[in-house]
Amino acid sequence: MTEPIGLPALEQALDALTARVLSLREARSSYPADPRSTLDAALAELDTARDLLDAALRELRRTPRRSGERENGSQRELKLLRQVFKTFPVPVAVLDGSGVVRRISAETSQMLGSPAGYLIGRSFPLFVDVSRRAAFRSHLTAVQQSGQTATFQTRLAHQGRAHTVQLALVRLTMPGEPHAMTAVVILPLETQVSEAPPGPADRSDAALILASARRQELLSRMTRLLLDEESLRQPVTVTRASRLLAAETADWVIADVVREGNPRRACVFGPSDRPVTDLVRLVEGLNPLRAPLIAHVLTGGSGVVHEMVEDENLLGGAGDGPPLLRVMGGASVLCVPIGGEDGPAGSLTLVRLRDREPFSLADLGVMQEIGVHLGLAVRARRSFQNRSQAADALRTSVVPRSLPDIPGFEAAAIYHAGSSPVGAEFYDVFPVADGWGFALGGAAGKGEEAASVSAMVRNGLRVLSVWESDPGQALRKLNQALAVQHSGMFVMALAGFVKGRRIRLASAGHHPAALLRPDGTVRFTAGGGVPLGISPDGETFDEELTLTAGQMLVFYSDGLVASRNDEGEAYGEMRLADVLARCVSQSPATVVKTVEEDRHAFSGGRVWDEVVVLALRVA
Repeated sequence: MTEPIGLPALEQALDALTARVLSLREARSSYPADPRSTLDAALAELDTARDLLDAALRELRRTPRRSGERENGSQRELKLLRQVFKTFPVPVAVLDGSGVVRRISAETSQMLGSPAGYLIGRSFPLFVDVSRRAAFRSHLTAVQQSGQTATFQTRLAHQGRAHTVQLALVRLTMPGEPHAMTAVVILPLETQVSEAPPGPADRSDAALILASARRQELLSRMTRLLLDEESLRQPVTVTRASRLLAAETADWVIADVVREGNPRRACVFGPSDRPVTDLVRLVEGLNPLRAPLIAHVLTGGSGVVHEMVEDENLLGGAGDGPPLLRVMGGASVLCVPIGGEDGPAGSLTLVRLRDREPFSLADLGVMQEIGVHLGLAVRARRSFQNRSQAADALRTSVVPRSLPDIPGFEAAAIYHAGSSPVGAEFYDVFPVADGWGFALGGAAGKGEEAASVSAMVRNGLRVLSVWESDPGQALRKLNQALAVQHSGMFVMALAGFVKGRRIRLASAGHHPAALLRPDGTVRFTAGGGVPLGISPDGETFDEELTLTAGQMLVFYSDGLVASRNDEGEAYGEMRLADVLARCVSQSPATVVKTVEEDRHAFSGGRVWDEVVVLALRVA
């Protein structure tokens, strides 16, 4: 079929070709064990399809350009030819001189798994197997220059589909076009589908929403991982983040960090289902700056995505061997910076293989956000390490190193740290005008902020005691100072001023003190009041006691009475009263030790919140 033919004859030939291709497909499905005869026939039909395209081209050339009514007829013929191309039963793509897809048939869109609007404008060689890509370009150039048809066997891959195909390349000289184009007729010989449904990829609103939800879930999981205590305590932040990305969204993950101004490779993760141990070690030893893509991101500070890899040298070479991306089998790659204070603190490079959907701009956006979060987490960990000494100093600021001697009293205390490295409970004994003062309490919460508020209350009581003779008034002034800060922190506190044997107590939401008499009876003081910092008008509960010889006041934190045993029962104040009743005539040091030993036995040695016990006995 070398001469132009009329459109009716072309339509009949196309219908006949469509029927024969359908029969071949049915034969291949019915007799999979005997593919050779089907393949030979399919190759013959490929030649027929090529001749039909050539005949259609000749028909286009023969169509005159006229005006008026004759022009309308020509337009109808052109529309008919376009429809013939769209419904062609064999996959066909039309490429420009640089190999970019300009037209594509419905069969090609079906085979590659993407709509025509996505495929048009893409470089067709990017769909060709990396190992045959250079050869394909050579065949394409030869066809464009010589005009002779060429056939070429290779593999096409996209959207999780991999096809072994026979390609026929035909030069097209289009009327009105200054440059020739090339028609690529594709005959699938073998198809492998990796978790991909037949037909074009689902790009409906529901599918796009689902993809967006997956990206947000990845971002949420990464945020939870970065906020985990282990990430702050140990230098594993970048490694843990990279491992998550390798498991969820990429086949290869390469992480680089900048230390002392020089990029260094932090970790490399490859496909877990492939034997890539040696390649992982090779990549770990490469200089990050030898990879042009990584060097560009570290220098420019913005992320880059290559949906379909065209330049295999983006990540440099595998030592003295071929390009690293070729060895990896990478088809899509993106690289984003790890956020730093004065420029990138490193980079994350993700690679997907040819059997997965390529990265998109949406993936780049999510990864850029992850890069920012990872940079914040790295800086937080460094800050955490740098502030460890300050945290130790803060811890010592809530408890005294030793108790002073109080004339007429014996005093002893025990402090047991909880699960937090920085405690929020405090106690203190200090001199006041004409006597002594003591305090006990703790901020609600844990960590440095709670400890700093507790330290402020402890030191504030010391300062206010210089002017205030009433512990209740001192606590109320502290309450006003805390309330105006609007920090959301509140403190349960108890303070007492001792003059002779008279003790003035003031409570701001704290547990009552236990009064142990010489006869073994135990009475609890009133306690109560409003914790400091909740309201500027919060009231304290004040009480005055006059102790006699042998009486003992025992103060304790919430961590003592809230301790629980294996059955979930709380230690409670009733058990504390029973223990104290057995400590009649014992020294304060013995009493606080006995209480802690009983709590330890009750809770099986577990400590959640700090345990403070302070005992004062009239000598």
